[in-house]
Amino acid sequence: MRIGAHVDATDPLDEAALRKADAVQFFLADPQKDWKTPQPRPDAAQLRDSEVDVYIHAPYVINLATTNNRIRIPSRKLLLGHATAAAAVGAKGLIVHGGHVNAGDDITVGFDNWRKAFAQAAESGGHGVPVLIENTAGGDNACARRFDNLARLWDAVGEYDVGFCLDTCHAHAGGEDLLDIVDRVLAITGRIDLIHANGSKDAFDSGRDRHENLTDGTIDPELVVAVIRAAGAPVIVETPGGADGQATDIAYLRDRVGR
Repeated sequence: MRIGAHVDATDPLDEAALRKADAVQFFLADPQKDWKTPQPRPDAAQLRDSEVDVYIHAPYVINLATTNNRIRIPSRKLLLGHATAAAAVGAKGLIVHGGHVNAGDDITVGFDNWRKAFAQAAESGGHGVPVLIENTAGGDNACARRFDNLARLWDAVGEYDVGFCLDTCHAHAGGEDLLDIVDRVLAITGRIDLIHANGSKDAFDSGRDRHENLTDGTIDPELVVAVIRAAGAPVIVETPGGADGQATDIAYLRDRVGR
């Protein structure tokens, strides 16, 4: 079982050592506002050659579902740019949120926009790294919050080489019970490539994406452990508390899940 953490991008391998982590996840650019293609990293060879598994999280600004051309079209380009940069550091996956359409828009168009994005990428040779779509916590018009919509999304993109990242905080806050969630996801996607193991500061179905350490918050941590055991996928904690807080969460999971 490979267990790691989301860390600062400055020196990911040092951050992994501080947490005794088998894996790291980080951003290649400012996730909230950067629309530029990432620059090559000077430590790319070191990351590729490391025994630490690397995952890259795409910027939050990417929204492949939206009907707004000024966001959707740049989003396709930005995802391809981050995929190229992720491949350069030997990433095992590029995680991207499921996106949404605006209120009043037909969400069916959002699913079709996802299909078009992957079809376009396939025509140019693909993304070059596994793209893992992540379930999200909020929004009535989200493509990957409720699992009925996730099923429609997978109908649109499942023919392409796309994976799935299951976030426990997002599922809890999004109104999806963790008790049988792995079976329900596998029935839709056929795969779970990565677990984001996070506690939640907020109540079930709150729609609020606020992560908490595993033994705090509103999610029974043993439910998170059960999800990990059932999925058998690598794990990234995106929890607060810096190196100390995340190291504690990693140790907690190792003690209960094993390596």
